[in-house]
Amino acid sequence: MAPPAHRSGSNKRAQLGLFAGYVIAGTGALIGAALLMISLWRPETFQGLRSMASDLTAPAGQAGAAGRVESRSIFEAIAGYYDAGSRNAELEREIAVARVRLAEAEALEQENERLKAVLELASGDAETVTTARLIGSTSSSTRRFAYLSAGSAEGVKVGMPVTSPMGLVGRVLETGASSSRVLLLTDQESMVPVRRASDDVIAFAEGRADGSLRLRLINLGINPLEEGDVFVTSGAGGLFRPGIAVAVVTEITEDGGIAQLLSNPAATDIVIVEPIWQERVLQAMQEPVLADPSAD
Repeated sequence: MAPPAHRSGSNKRAQLGLFAGYVIAGTGALIGAALLMISLWRPETFQGLRSMASDLTAPAGQAGAAGRVESRSIFEAIAGYYDAGSRNAELEREIAVARVRLAEAEALEQENERLKAVLELASGDAETVTTARLIGSTSSSTRRFAYLSAGSAEGVKVGMPVTSPMGLVGRVLETGASSSRVLLLTDQESMVPVRRASDDVIAFAEGRADGSLRLRLINLGINPLEEGDVFVTSGAGGLFRPGIAVAVVTEITEDGGIAQLLSNPAATDIVIVEPIWQERVLQAMQEPVLADPSAD
């Protein structure tokens, strides 16, 4: 049986295609070899073509370089953002610690100032029995007492004045071996003879339930008091030495005024216990008078 007629045609086309491929490949190889020989022999021959190719590819290279720089900038910005965030958090922690240290330093400075004032008060003209701390008070109740971290073991006696760098706090009401109870000036049972610091206007400072003092003038008439007047102990009665700061006038009344205590027990830490100013006079006043036998 004879083969089909179309198979010979297909073989011829395949052979022609293969031959054409060989020819094209050979021609390309010859052209490439010729160009290589020319470029080696005379390199300046293809300078114009290289320049043209470089010019054509320059925009693409610039775009790629810009993309690389931009992407690098983005990554650097992201890294910088997180780095800055961590640094800001660290700075905030350091600032918080610094604020705590500053508060501690201010508190220490205030404590040193209080201690210095107490030392100056203790080293002044006034005699000192002992230095102690106020360890508690009843400022929220109707009676006004404070408790002192010193008692009879330190020489504290009933009636002794208790002062702070700001002025008079009160007087000792009861004593124990290592603690004492102090009657504050703002107690309703407290009464202290005082005078105006600028002259000899005499009054009594009486405690009030709201924590202030009532100033009752002894000489009634035209009220000479003004807001801002400072009152100190007068020394009358022999219990408190004269010249201890007591209160400042905040309101004028018909018979005197209302005054604010200068030495606030709630803000007072360290105090001085002083001896009774004229203890012998007080003892003599309290002793009974003996009858004279010759009088009969």
